[in-house]
Amino acid sequence: MARLYEYQSKKLLKEGGVRVPEGEVAFSVAEAREIARRIGRPVVLKIQVWLTGRAGLGGIQFADTPDEAAEKAGRMIGMKVRNFVVDRILVEEKLVLKAEYFVGLVMDDARKCPVLIFSAVGGTGVEEIARLHPEKISSLPIDVSTGLREFEARNLVRRAGLSGGPMMQAAELLTKLYKVARSKDARSAEINPLVLAADDAIYAADCHLVVDDYAVYRHPELGIEVAREFDRPPTELEKIAYKVEEKDYRGTFYFFQMTEAIGPEDKVIGFHGAGGGGSMMSMDAVLARGFKLANFCDTSGNPPASKVYRAARIILSQPGIRGYFASGSGVASQEQYHSARGLIKAFTEERLAVPAVIRLGGNCEEDAIRILADYGRGLAGKVEGYGRDDSPEFCAGRLEELIRAGGEARHEVRPSAEFQPADGAYAFMTLTGRLFIDRAKCGTCASKGCVGACGPKILKLEDGRPALAIPPEDAKKGKCTECLACEIFCRFHEKAAIDLHLPIPGLVEYRARLTRKTE
Repeated sequence: MARLYEYQSKKLLKEGGVRVPEGEVAFSVAEAREIARRIGRPVVLKIQVWLTGRAGLGGIQFADTPDEAAEKAGRMIGMKVRNFVVDRILVEEKLVLKAEYFVGLVMDDARKCPVLIFSAVGGTGVEEIARLHPEKISSLPIDVSTGLREFEARNLVRRAGLSGGPMMQAAELLTKLYKVARSKDARSAEINPLVLAADDAIYAADCHLVVDDYAVYRHPELGIEVAREFDRPPTELEKIAYKVEEKDYRGTFYFFQMTEAIGPEDKVIGFHGAGGGGSMMSMDAVLARGFKLANFCDTSGNPPASKVYRAARIILSQPGIRGYFASGSGVASQEQYHSARGLIKAFTEERLAVPAVIRLGGNCEEDAIRILADYGRGLAGKVEGYGRDDSPEFCAGRLEELIRAGGEARHEVRPSAEFQPADGAYAFMTLTGRLFIDRAKCGTCASKGCVGACGPKILKLEDGRPALAIPPEDAKKGKCTECLACEIFCRFHEKAAIDLHLPIPGLVEYRARLTRKTE
């Protein structure tokens, strides 16, 4: 799920006709002072983080003048709160309150519909209040074919104990909230508190929307960088990884960075899982050996070799890791040689110098293990492949032994050179990359084995050299499955004339900055 900040959620509510306090977001002390000056009344300053209980963390402050607002903003911007470093605050008018309520709209997976919750009490500690006063809470499953109708909203609010003007205002607000949430594909929306102010008007004093990550592509206007439910802002490497997944729906690629700073004594490894349950067991196995994880990564659901390659390159963009551990389900239905080829391409380009233990249980695991053994042999870091009959605990033990044998070897992140194809190379586009063939080298190729290795049969021989056997537009649409079979065969058995260039937007620049920091 993709979380929105309070100020973003309130902007959507305001656009939908819901009354919110006057205010704006500030990214600096000067902006906070100017916003308070424009409001011209006492203000409240609230740090913008995905956390509850901000008041207890010092994240909500009040100010009577612009200068006081600036002074308090100076203490708030830059403060560290759990996993956040505060870089923005919401400055808005301070309301005088007569009553506080709670509103929650959430998708109920059991009922397969949204459920609206209204409480006649709200504010900090609403959960405890609800436990002590259940009679003040009412809920309503919503039929998505009709939406939330006004009479249903009125009955809901009335059951919670409101009447008269506040009841009518609250009901109208609920119908507008539902329309906003529905239009933005929100999985949940919470207003706490919804307040009755001294002017007898009802305001959304706080609001948080969470958007369905599968619907984010429909809402570029929301500016969501990463459609994941993080408890902190995404790291730069996570943003790069998400761009890989964002427009390539072949299988799954999930990357979560668990540390950005690896010390000289840390026993940290790159982790690459496949499938939820198998990945959890595999993580337990390496953690039991005293390892720490630089990241969690999952490539499952039958990803192409190209996606596994990109995942491995991103994992190996973390300097200082002691080894690479890949293990997931032991009975995956995907052809595991795709993953093996993706890993070998990444390891070769990285010149892997730390050990890698890869457990690829499932279809064609024997072929995958052979690929890892045959083509990983020339790397400085030892690569071992295992299958379904080898437990995660055994594989974790092998990684520990290999790391111990390698002494103090750590992965060094090198700048990624810009790809330079050979002059006059034959080329065609694939779904996410571009395949280049240096046909000058192909004249001395003895086997022409790249054509035979191409399972989808998109290559043919033309004047004794490989060429595209299908229309270029078909290859670009996905007929070339980016399985890497032709490249791996040519690289290790013939003339290294084939290269499927698979760009990872932002990674070249990221690695260049990493390198400059360590120089």
